[in-house]
Amino acid sequence: MSTEYKDQGLKILLFPCNQFAAEEPGSHEEILQFVNENFDNASKNFTWFAKRDVNGVNTRDLYQYLKTELPEENGATDISWNFAKFLINHEGKPWKRYSPRATPFSMRRDIETLLSARNATTTTTNDDTTTTTTADK
Repeated sequence: MSTEYKDQGLKILLFPCNQFAAEEPGSHEEILQFVNENFDNASKNFTWFAKRDVNGVNTRDLYQYLKTELPEENGATDISWNFAKFLINHEGKPWKRYSPRATPFSMRRDIETLLSARNATTTTTNDDTTTTTTADK
């Protein structure tokens, strides 16, 4: 989907984290090497950020904001497991949170809805619709 919707403004941001059963112990460079070797150079299709915490006292500021704006359905704010996803609209506002079990393809209708809204209202800007996710190997 990253290449399919790229020209319409979709950007996928990935935030590796090692807080889930220590499944992401490598350095930033090691993570990118693993992705490239195992997923056909997929690191080039996404924007990667350095590994940081998504829960606890060292939570990345972005995740503190996202978790506050979009808690889980049961009201919990912490990320429960790797691959939690957030869909952000073209204005930078958190729009929807997805469980770690949700597949990117299950988000397709929501992504298309936001891209349609973006393209209908922002013909002269370079704003982007963005998906964020925590990623562990």
